[in-house]
Amino acid sequence: MSRILATGLKAPPPHAPRRLATTADVLKLQRLMTHLLVRPLTKQDGLQPTWIDGRPTAAVAAEFIKSNDRLTSFERLQLYNRMYWFRLLDIMHDDNPGLRALLGEKKFTRLTEAYLAKYPSRSFTLRNLGSRLAQFIREQPRLTAPHTALAHAVTRFEWAQTVAFDEGAHPGLTAADLKRTPPARLKIALQPYLSLLALDWPVDDYVIAVKQRDALRGAASNAVDSARVVPRSRQVARPRRGRIYLGVHRYHHRLFYKRLERPAFLILTALAAGRPLASAVTAGGRGVKPAQVSGWFATWMELGWLCRR
Repeated sequence: MSRILATGLKAPPPHAPRRLATTADVLKLQRLMTHLLVRPLTKQDGLQPTWIDGRPTAAVAAEFIKSNDRLTSFERLQLYNRMYWFRLLDIMHDDNPGLRALLGEKKFTRLTEAYLAKYPSRSFTLRNLGSRLAQFIREQPRLTAPHTALAHAVTRFEWAQTVAFDEGAHPGLTAADLKRTPPARLKIALQPYLSLLALDWPVDDYVIAVKQRDALRGAASNAVDSARVVPRSRQVARPRRGRIYLGVHRYHHRLFYKRLERPAFLILTALAAGRPLASAVTAGGRGVKPAQVSGWFATWMELGWLCRR
């Protein structure tokens, strides 16, 4: 663990610059500080005692952080290292209730610590923190075994909720837009906040059940009757395998999930891939009737899912 380097970050300099005379000196110091901050904590939630080159981390910290009458250079750096990790772990905890319930708290924490060690935050907003978690679960299946496939599905669904909540939006498609361009040439896009998911488990029902359980647990924990014993939270049963198609979206600033019929899902997927309207409709299959397609498009337009490409 002591020699871990974060993926995507330029390697740190061997030593802190003696003085900040140029922009290059500032960048070197920033890289060194970043690598020190994002390194995983020890099992005792402390700063790693050994730096990646084998030197004591205390010696590295002393090169650019002064001690004072209360804290050493190492202890001052450790404060920031802890704040970084505790803040990020809190966010991952809050954003992934379904995955936490599936894995259990200890296993979930091990997964997120390994994930954040490899993929530290690279965005100005912590909203993007979990954007590569589903990818990481595929890369490191042992961390979620024996439920890796289900964990991957739950993670995709929970990330789609983050996207739906605050991704951007484009002006919706109108009836006039449909009349203006022939179907063979009209290309329709989907809103950036809409995620289409084909999943092998009904994870929407599962995550809803987890949130309802947690809400009841929170209400019980806040009860003022000290004589009442709060019952232990029941475990939410893992979902049984079953193919579902979902649209995860927002409507009037609220988060929603919508189950889709398979032909409707295929049509939306074809539109997202850039196929013209007439061609996308054929992706639904021969059994799809015009009245079904008309009804689906009416719903999608009412929900604001469609926009001009």
